[in-house]
Amino acid sequence: MQVLKLTLLTAACASAGLVSTPALASGDPTATTSVTVVVSALASTSSSVKLYFYNVREKFLTHGGYAFMRVVKPSGQKQITLPVDLPNGEWAVAITQDTNNNDKLDKNFMGIPTEPFAFSNNVRPRLAPPAFDDCKFMVGGTGKVVNISLLKMK
Repeated sequence: MQVLKLTLLTAACASAGLVSTPALASGDPTATTSVTVVVSALASTSSSVKLYFYNVREKFLTHGGYAFMRVVKPSGQKQITLPVDLPNGEWAVAITQDTNNNDKLDKNFMGIPTEPFAFSNNVRPRLAPPAFDDCKFMVGGTGKVVNISLLKMK
């Protein structure tokens, strides 16, 4: 009975923000982890870089299927660094650089991008878009750095 009272008291205090317990925090579905995405080998030091963050396998690379998107200006640099707080779990990132500043990813007649793009884990697709499982990385625990090198199309 004493253990039950202590458990209930601890849970009530934790939910009120009065104490923090690792056991409760680890099971918290709203827990986030600081992730720093570093994108290197930019094709342009002035064109916008768009980062699309996905956390649902079935929505990966579908129109509007990303959890959120960020646009970053390189400000004269060949590399950008973007810190984000992500909910713990599986994530994948798709990146494009709009080198002609027309606010879209240009493609050739076969649907292949003619502007630079990249995916987390530096996946380099050959004949088809990559799968979520190829690009995913785990978020949880301590901070994480995700390094991605932009792929330039010829």
